[in-house]
Amino acid sequence: MKYSQLFIQTLREVPSEAVIASHRLMLRSGMMRKIANGLFAYLPLGLRSFRKIENIIREEMEYIGSREIKPTVVIPAALWKESGRWHTMGESMLRVKNRLNDEFVVSPTAEEVATSIVKGELSSYKQLPVSIFQINTKYRDEIRPRYGVMRGREFVMKDAYSFHRNDSCLDAHYQAMGDAYRRVFSRCGLSVIAVKADSGAMGGDGSEEFMVESEIGDNTLLVCKECSIAANVEKAACKDDFSPAPDSVLTKNLPEVSKIDTPDAKTIPELCNFLKTDAKKFIKTLIYRAANVELDLKEASNGWAFKAEKRGSGLVYPEAFFAVCIRGDLDVNEVKLAAALKASEAALASDDDVMRITGAPVGFAGPVGLGSVPVIADKTVKYLYGGICGALEKDKHFINVEYGRDYKPFIVADLRTVKAGDACPVCGGVLYEKKGNELGHIFKLGFKYTKSMNVTYLDENGKAQTPIMGTYGIGVDRTLASVIEEHHDEAGIIWPMTVAPFHVHIVPVKYDGSVKEAADELAAQFNALNVETLLDDRPERPGVKFNDADLIGIPYRITIGEKNLGQNVPLVEVKKRTEKEAHTVPLKDCAAKIAEEVRLELAAFKTSAL
Repeated sequence: MKYSQLFIQTLREVPSEAVIASHRLMLRSGMMRKIANGLFAYLPLGLRSFRKIENIIREEMEYIGSREIKPTVVIPAALWKESGRWHTMGESMLRVKNRLNDEFVVSPTAEEVATSIVKGELSSYKQLPVSIFQINTKYRDEIRPRYGVMRGREFVMKDAYSFHRNDSCLDAHYQAMGDAYRRVFSRCGLSVIAVKADSGAMGGDGSEEFMVESEIGDNTLLVCKECSIAANVEKAACKDDFSPAPDSVLTKNLPEVSKIDTPDAKTIPELCNFLKTDAKKFIKTLIYRAANVELDLKEASNGWAFKAEKRGSGLVYPEAFFAVCIRGDLDVNEVKLAAALKASEAALASDDDVMRITGAPVGFAGPVGLGSVPVIADKTVKYLYGGICGALEKDKHFINVEYGRDYKPFIVADLRTVKAGDACPVCGGVLYEKKGNELGHIFKLGFKYTKSMNVTYLDENGKAQTPIMGTYGIGVDRTLASVIEEHHDEAGIIWPMTVAPFHVHIVPVKYDGSVKEAADELAAQFNALNVETLLDDRPERPGVKFNDADLIGIPYRITIGEKNLGQNVPLVEVKKRTEKEAHTVPLKDCAAKIAEEVRLELAAFKTSAL
């Protein structure tokens, strides 16, 4: 293809908002243009690489038995209300109405529509398992879109959905998806880290993220120095740094809880100084407000007065408050807390709510005698003996507090925020932090959507059963941007062969006479050999063409000039974008030689599965 026909306009300067390499280089190379904040249009050059990533994904999905569908982007609100997520997705979801005042969603994800499609087709166990995928546009109204297509409002996602008879079938497909994702990213030339992750708004009880390391990453990863196990900080666990007390401690008479004065001391450091003790002796108690809680609080013995609403096939508490206890030297992980509560989010309650619930200002909450809200405990306080906590009065604290004797939590779970320096839960090695961006995420959803949307099939005995479900996503835009983040230098992009917009870039020093004739003939030879070729036919100075070639980053640059063509054996200059030095090749051998190198490079990335 000729440069003049491709609609490319490179830029020497870019807007100051483009602070990361991929954003700058995608604008400078003419791959995309900004339409509005968080909205970008792909131009022909960028779209060629974008489509190649899509095709790699398609090949790998088809190989593991997932079949492509094409749902609409605009989805009836009724499906989201049926699943219960209409109220829980928040303001990031774009809700619209048509002229008949019917409500719709501009799809931020597609669990509901995929479940609805399968519900309409599924009748027998003989049809299972089912795995379908789409590569389609999504919209999420990000509060602060940034970093170009790395975090835009509109984006393209590959999302797949699978339906199974049992856990073992789901586990097998989940593993196959994880393997397919590793092949996808490898074929794109990306180094990814697979990490344990939180399922978040998707629900379910198992998920894994595929991350690329990045200085501007939205996610904090905790990685073990010894065994390289990695987890998102939202999900990360660590080796316990406490141990259950021996039976002799549990059975002996422990001191009774008593109240002491703690004037002007309400924070952990102030209390440590006042009482001359360690933070690990404190039961830090924080009041949290949780939204859209799916736990059945009616079954709790205290009968807390939270109002429930029927959503989908179950009850949801739009708002509920909880007292969260954790060892004094640790912090609560609010993502873990929300997961334990089956809530859409959990955040610290306001000062007014704390006063209303505890009868005391912030800093004096404690689990002893607190009957107005459920107590949720991190597992570290279960083995904290002779603990100290707020006494529900200003400037008062309890000492000698014992778990089980003086208070009984509604739930005990791992709620701590794991930090660098904590011990790996697998091998005990030291954990360290790094930043990463998520490219893909796979979830075991369980029955979250199939139950709420009443999906059933008949088993071999003619009995109605509910299928178990998984969901699997890849951000196509993010993948493209991440390729550039990993493969570039000061001059521009350095494309891996598999996703390069073209394989070869022919640069005539001056596009006329014998040089034009040789360039056209060489381009024709490459095309006959199925080598994608860009021919720079512009009347520009050689320096401009060379700079643009480095910026665009096509793997092979072939320079044709009168001097080399005038040799006894006509020559052309070949330079790989990954190498500093160029070398000459006889013109007559060039097409066959480079075509073979391109073929071998593509084959090296091709999965053996295909």
